[in-house]
Amino acid sequence: MQSNFWNQKKVLITGHTGFKGSWLSIWLKRLGSEICGISLAAERKSLFNQLKLYEKIDNNNIFDINELKKLDLTINSFKPDIIFHLAAQPLVRESYIYPVKTWETNLLGSIKLLEAIKKTKKKCALIIITTDKVYENKEWEFGYRENDALGGHDPYSASKAALEIAVNSWRKSFCGAKDYQNPLLKIATARAGNVIGGGDWSKDRIVPVTIRALQSEQPVYIRNKNSKRPWQHVLEPLSGYLNLAELIFSREDNIYCDSFNFGPKIESNKSVELLVKEVFKYWPGELNYDVEENNFHESNILHLQIEKAHNILGWQPKWRFSKSVEKTTLWYKDNYISSKPAEVLCIENIEEFMST
Repeated sequence: MQSNFWNQKKVLITGHTGFKGSWLSIWLKRLGSEICGISLAAERKSLFNQLKLYEKIDNNNIFDINELKKLDLTINSFKPDIIFHLAAQPLVRESYIYPVKTWETNLLGSIKLLEAIKKTKKKCALIIITTDKVYENKEWEFGYRENDALGGHDPYSASKAALEIAVNSWRKSFCGAKDYQNPLLKIATARAGNVIGGGDWSKDRIVPVTIRALQSEQPVYIRNKNSKRPWQHVLEPLSGYLNLAELIFSREDNIYCDSFNFGPKIESNKSVELLVKEVFKYWPGELNYDVEENNFHESNILHLQIEKAHNILGWQPKWRFSKSVEKTTLWYKDNYISSKPAEVLCIENIEEFMST
């Protein structure tokens, strides 16, 4: 990734008020990009609010991604060079409770974004973020590759797998040199592993659950303690998205307009229980956790193969599992105990990551 590439680039981020969107926004601001955001309002306790991004984003738009007229107006007015589409209903258990909302946001909202950008009159690279859960999970130890079968047991996974199919169809139908196609629009999808990092306050993710327990000196409630996931610091996949967008935008052909996995190396595939124990190494407390009852189906094993991103994009993860957990835990600890500002902590993490 070349940091000077992003200076003065016009970047649209959907879901900019979310956890990953906030990290991406502060990183791009650091690189000199002009940012336009489209998202629902941030939760009261969120990284977006901690960073006061509502004051720093150049064009801050709060509306539902399904509002096509507003999408059209915003995109036509801003005229982005690059779009990162992160807006989503991102939680597996939430998708069981609100399946229609999940499908409307993750699939139909994404299609409306595609429709809004379809006739762009300037070159535009669109990176659509899906998930590592798009694969038909066979509960095997092997990592999934980009050409493995798509599927999804729960509404979240299925909606994201359906989005991958829709994007592939859209790319074949409307990107190209034929009369009904647009050669200026270039689209890729990115499938990331389970991200961790400072400032995630989601009610249903294991790291914020653990941090809240440490803050209140209460037991950690975890579910599926033996489930293995490809844990990675949030800056890892974000660096992949930036790298992919830069390559797509810089070339006239469509060689990079494809799907890519962005995950950790195989040794970072750890169980939920081991992740919690690793957090306690950097924020000591009484390791006393209760197992929360989980009535919803969730996969037990999920690994990603990342050779394609390495061989084609030249991307590879930088931080090992222990380093990612250390940086994540100390972010929360320094913010909570030492009252170190979230922006300072994020910038420190970003600068260290870029220099690694």
